[in-house]
Amino acid sequence: MSVSTPGSATAPCRFAHYFVICGIDTETGLEPDDLAGENFEQSPLKRTFKSKVLAHFPENIEWNPFDQDAVNMLCMPKGLSFRTQVDNRDPQFHSYLITREDGSRTYGFVHTFYEEVTSKQICTAMQTLYQMHHAEHAGSVCASSSCSMDSLASSLDEGDATSLNKLHCCSSYDISRDTLYVSKAICLITPLPFMHACRKFLSQLHRAVTSQQPPPLPLESYIHNVLYEVPLPPPGRSLKFHSVYEPVVCQRPGPSELPLADYPLREAFELLGVENLVQLFTCVLLEMQILLYSQDYQRLMTVAEGITALLFPFQWQHVYVPILPASLLHFLDAPVPYLMGLQSKEGTDRSKLELPQEANLCFVDIDNHFVELPEDFPQFPNKLEFIQEISEVLLRFGIPPEGSLHCSQSATHLKSLALNDLVNDKKNGNLPGDALAVFELLQGNPTLERLQALAKRTGVTMGRVEALGRGKNKDWRLQCEEEELQDARLNVQVREVFASRFTQMFADYEAFVIQSAQDLESWLTNREQMQNFDKASFLSDQPEPYLPFLSHFIETQMFATFIDNKIMSQWEEKEPLLRVFDSRIEKTRMYNVRVPNLRSSSYQKCTILKESAQAIEQRLMKIDHTAIHPHLLDMKIGQGKYEQGFFPKLQADVLATGPANNKWASRTATAQRRKDRHRQHSEHLGLDNDLREKYMQEARSLGKNLRQPKLSDLSPAVIAQTNWKFVEGLLKECRMKTKRMLVEKMGHEAVELGHGEASITGLEENTLIASLCDLLERIWSHGLQVKQGKSALWSHLLQYQEREEKLDPPAESPVSVGPERRKSETGMGMPFLRVSLIQDMRHIQNMSEIKTDVGRARAWIRLSLEKKLLSQHLKQLLSNQALTKKLYKRYAFLRCEEEKEQFLFHLLSLNAVDYFCFTSVFTTIMIPYRALIIPIKKLSNAITTSNPWVCVSGELGDSGVMQIPKNVLEMTFECQNLGKLTTVQIGHDNSGLLAKWLVDCVMVRNEISGHTYKFPCGRWLGKGVDDGSLERILIGELVIPCSEDDVGRNCRTPPLQRSPTQPRRLSIPSLTSRSSKPTAAQIQEAIGEAVNNIVKHFHKPEKERGSLTILLCGENGLVSALEQFFHHGFKSSRIFQKNVFMWDFVEKAVAYFETTDQIGDIQEPESFNLTCKTFCQYVNAINGTPRSIGKDGKFQLLVCLGARDHLLPQWIPLLVECPLITRMYEEYALLRDRMTVNSLIRVLQTIQDFNITLESSLVKGIDL
Repeated sequence: MSVSTPGSATAPCRFAHYFVICGIDTETGLEPDDLAGENFEQSPLKRTFKSKVLAHFPENIEWNPFDQDAVNMLCMPKGLSFRTQVDNRDPQFHSYLITREDGSRTYGFVHTFYEEVTSKQICTAMQTLYQMHHAEHAGSVCASSSCSMDSLASSLDEGDATSLNKLHCCSSYDISRDTLYVSKAICLITPLPFMHACRKFLSQLHRAVTSQQPPPLPLESYIHNVLYEVPLPPPGRSLKFHSVYEPVVCQRPGPSELPLADYPLREAFELLGVENLVQLFTCVLLEMQILLYSQDYQRLMTVAEGITALLFPFQWQHVYVPILPASLLHFLDAPVPYLMGLQSKEGTDRSKLELPQEANLCFVDIDNHFVELPEDFPQFPNKLEFIQEISEVLLRFGIPPEGSLHCSQSATHLKSLALNDLVNDKKNGNLPGDALAVFELLQGNPTLERLQALAKRTGVTMGRVEALGRGKNKDWRLQCEEEELQDARLNVQVREVFASRFTQMFADYEAFVIQSAQDLESWLTNREQMQNFDKASFLSDQPEPYLPFLSHFIETQMFATFIDNKIMSQWEEKEPLLRVFDSRIEKTRMYNVRVPNLRSSSYQKCTILKESAQAIEQRLMKIDHTAIHPHLLDMKIGQGKYEQGFFPKLQADVLATGPANNKWASRTATAQRRKDRHRQHSEHLGLDNDLREKYMQEARSLGKNLRQPKLSDLSPAVIAQTNWKFVEGLLKECRMKTKRMLVEKMGHEAVELGHGEASITGLEENTLIASLCDLLERIWSHGLQVKQGKSALWSHLLQYQEREEKLDPPAESPVSVGPERRKSETGMGMPFLRVSLIQDMRHIQNMSEIKTDVGRARAWIRLSLEKKLLSQHLKQLLSNQALTKKLYKRYAFLRCEEEKEQFLFHLLSLNAVDYFCFTSVFTTIMIPYRALIIPIKKLSNAITTSNPWVCVSGELGDSGVMQIPKNVLEMTFECQNLGKLTTVQIGHDNSGLLAKWLVDCVMVRNEISGHTYKFPCGRWLGKGVDDGSLERILIGELVIPCSEDDVGRNCRTPPLQRSPTQPRRLSIPSLTSRSSKPTAAQIQEAIGEAVNNIVKHFHKPEKERGSLTILLCGENGLVSALEQFFHHGFKSSRIFQKNVFMWDFVEKAVAYFETTDQIGDIQEPESFNLTCKTFCQYVNAINGTPRSIGKDGKFQLLVCLGARDHLLPQWIPLLVECPLITRMYEEYALLRDRMTVNSLIRVLQTIQDFNITLESSLVKGIDL
């Protein structure tokens, strides 16, 4: 019968899979542990030596193969540790977990104790090491006489605490005088984290070894019982089994409850405090790199398991190593999100810790109650109310929200007060008040121990304290059980508070899941190409304050996996966490029968705290199942011999296999049959099972670069393989991120919504760019030789800058001068802006607003992205191979040539779209601009005698009026960031003989981002020419650079609208031939389109609206559409006379209303008279403005003001009623067609509900 057969029959139903013993192998003797970072400076007792797995039972289990290296490494992460009789030898407990490649976990629970070394050979080896150590450090080591026990006693008499430490520092080992002890570990490996039960079981085993009396049965009986005769409790049930002295109870949540989490959250909150824990929780949700740091392995496990238990219904998808053995420190180099725990050495502080990358790191110093957060960190929604609710739960259980007393100064203060009371008390230590509590406070206090020693010698009795201790032992068991129950209650209630947040935040997530595939196979094959969640719609539905967090969170792998599980639940059994979560959402819906309100950000507390704890209480009070009692096994005579203080060598043959007939084995058999049926069914669907499994694994691991590195094998080949996987993972992530940014930015909705609508939201774009910055930081910190500063990318850039500036001292100006003027289609020339990586760095270095390297690196990435130079700049940076070789190890991503090329190519694809991710984020910085005015010289004076001026406006403000040098027509100016530029006001003072001036366009360039805007004009400025205007407002458009290497030339987002280029009407006969007039149908369509664009503008979230000025005054704006309407059939050209303008008709209408005093005569309703008055008032205000606007400019202003104050639909009937219309308009004019006018009014009424705000450049100087 093979070893694993009985095991496999009862496969996953066993409580424990393995029992393991680790310790010193007397055969091989003392082997220094090189990987643990050996330090030969330390005394031999402080060094680490290799441990071995001495025995494990059973030999192997097929569904969970025994991984000897990993188990040994995690049972004794520091290797063996030696002590002598003067050292503290208290047993320690810690746990660990091993994550297999498929993401499933097994847990290990370890009880470590010290056993006397009986091997002469090892004692001699230790003595030899000491003699060598003494010889090397002869001067520094204190003489051995001072280490005698007499001096220890005397130092205690003097109450000198430091002498004890001195003794430890110079503790030596003398074979003739000292007893040598070595650590040994016993461990249970289980499929589920039953931490309390395993801890009790192991500590009782150890107690049996150390107690005076031998245990009731040989230890083999108890181990055999726990391995083969104790089943896992069924879901929703509790189970009692027996250890050496007392029964052990464990319980398992039911199918509708939160999954099992046995690690006490109480401890996590005591260690960190609520505020810190919520911040850490947020970092984990956003999949940052998390490093936990503590001297105590169990603390690392408690915080890691506690925080991952709180993620429900999501699961951490990346590298998860709560205890990182010293030999695996190279894992911290992983350029992926991870959650790892690192044991801190005594006396080393955070500053000495060299971490490869910190740009995206959350560092948690557990022992010092301190969390160091990454920069750019969005807060969890309703964080304050959330913390308040958790604090209330903690306070009900007597836990201070700011963390435990032990961590704070108040604890030491309290202890010292209690000791003072004890010393000053005339009744020789009769403790007043709640004596037991004070006793607990004092227990293990070195000062009290010294006092007791002193009291014994002087004959003073301290009986009361000892009696307190004895009385305490009786209730110890009850107290433990009560404490366990309290911990279980607290765990459930706190987790419910966290779960309730997600239930509220994602209550309607199902509505946004995109179910596009017909069957599982087609979904899995196309998984990478498919959008599975409608992110933009989901975000637009959320309350504003939630957005910074949610927009980041829905980009994480844990959210993607959650949604994948949801989609797969159509074809497969629901994933357990998803099932519980969905049922909760259902329940919430049933209770809230009210009409679903709009998503509000008001905080709703968790309402099921009471009942959530009841199920656990009932299970723990009333046990459902009891396992078989341990019993005598069929052992050879004389085996299982008991020797106090030594863990016996266990008899392997009785522990290798379990009993053949387990009554609970049948439970698994039915489950197995069910699984088989399910498998046959899926095969019946016609999908080859192996292939399907492969698809599933690939689909599930999509985007997870490397789920779990293998802990056991540390050969250089495996480390190289791991790094290769990292490199592949980074490349894949880069491909997916750039693709996502492109798809979003170019907008798959553009077609449906009409040209020019991009679907990406400003918020989402920001999130994607932030995650690109993270990715670049991770790539730059992979395989670093030596870390310098917190940002690896910025540090590389600085070194590059230093080298380049040595070779080529900085030039003064970024603009290259001389003949290289770029001539474009209009014959205009702006000096060419030189592409310079160093210059872009200097721009960032000059920004006083940015204080950190990480911030500078991010700003530089944003600027390069905006300039479409990111790929080019990084290529240039990496072209200095000598520098890259100096900074990076051979295996680093940046030194893998092929991958690096592909990576740069993916970044190059981002040039296809326009980003404003620098200009729109750094809104307060000073930016140099260059403005250039281009006249049409053929038809106008090359020079003008008047004094021209401009005022440039953007989405963030305007530059103010600036005079331009007369004959240069070019200027540079510096002002606070104007954002995207929208309008330019241009004018002159009409002085001198040659005052008339025909302007083709104005060019303005942002000298940092290189964005150039063209503001077309094509009209005269001057009295008595064109419409007599001395100033005009021009609408800008972004100019596409036309350099040859511009990749994005043919594919880019559609241009913004611009100001109408050549005259809307014929005013310069020699310049243009009359273009074909638009038809009546085209004019009506243009009005509909313009109004439609304004309506769409207001339906977008506020942060994502573009410029309203463009929609009003741009090329296809409302003003231009209404002008066409009013011009239709207008008798404008007169023979031998000046042209007549639209504004002339308006002025005549006003004159008609006012002079003939018709307002009184017409028997019209009051409202009509009122409309007449307001119309006249507005027209007179526009005519009365001190600005020299021309007639077309005045008409534009009238339309804008009418739209703002919702008066247009009332003014149009007024003009139609005016008798002048017959004189000035042909019979066929649209304005004389009643039906058309009525439909125009209806169209204009659709913008009545919106609050239109006009740019100040439009309405300057209008006094209404």
